[in-house]
Amino acid sequence: MRILSEAYFEELPNYYGGKVRENYDLPDGRRIIISTDRLSAFDRILTCIPYKGQVLTQTARYWFEATKDICPNHVLEYPDPNVVIGKRLDILPVEIVVRGYLAGTTGTSILTLYKKGQREMYGMRLPDGMRDNQILPQPIITPTSKEFDGGHDEPLTPGEIIERGLLTAAQWQTLSDYAFALFKRGQEMALARGLILVDTKYEFGTDETGAIILADEIHTPDSSRYWLADGYQASYERGERPASFDKDFVRAWVAARCDPYKDAIPEIPLELIEQTSKVYIAAFEAITATSFIPDDRGDTPRDRVRASLSSYFPES
Repeated sequence: MRILSEAYFEELPNYYGGKVRENYDLPDGRRIIISTDRLSAFDRILTCIPYKGQVLTQTARYWFEATKDICPNHVLEYPDPNVVIGKRLDILPVEIVVRGYLAGTTGTSILTLYKKGQREMYGMRLPDGMRDNQILPQPIITPTSKEFDGGHDEPLTPGEIIERGLLTAAQWQTLSDYAFALFKRGQEMALARGLILVDTKYEFGTDETGAIILADEIHTPDSSRYWLADGYQASYERGERPASFDKDFVRAWVAARCDPYKDAIPEIPLELIEQTSKVYIAAFEAITATSFIPDDRGDTPRDRVRASLSSYFPES
């Protein structure tokens, strides 16, 4: 399989390795962000999925281009299908999730909280009598603290964000306006492709002037939940989970066979890895309405990426 498992290049300066991305800060204020094919879950790396990094980078590229009239983003150029050169930002300490439906499985999702009996959450109130996966009266923002040291994120209200000094009132207003406008554009474009953009995560930072800039990725299968529009209403009425791009085969397979937070990860079957790769590719093609063209130049994906970045190596 052609996979990009790592992208450490000693010629590049100021390396920082994340769970799935390799980052390098250039002296001129630019950042090199390389999306590998690593699959992260349970706070660890499970395996690599062929073409995952290319799919996510190119899906985000599609959306950055489609929304640059709404909000400035960090993108400067794309020297390789797995690489974006972006403006280095100071990431804001609040994670923004916009939700259009009563859905989710995490401890901070509105469906989880709603099922526990909570109606007041994130500084707003949901009505009684709502059902799983029901459309909300209007999209909402559910902000959480962004814990950079590995701690657990916690739900926040707009008032708490301002009171704690995480954002100024003006920053919160700008960020909220951007997030709602981006989500509206995303939902409209997704519906034209037969998809429902259910919820999504946005990450923002500030540049040297203090301007708020969209960073990271946007509307990808990893940062967003998509349902297939055809059949949603029937599934909802039956009380079933709507059809989606279900790419959590590996996560579910591992969780069924061990305690993934403590035990060694068993060897993951090749067919499961290939199936997950096909789902990522299918998601890209459905979202963008274009065919996925894998870039198989070079002896390995790492060789290709290294060649694409050679112009950023310092002159000897």
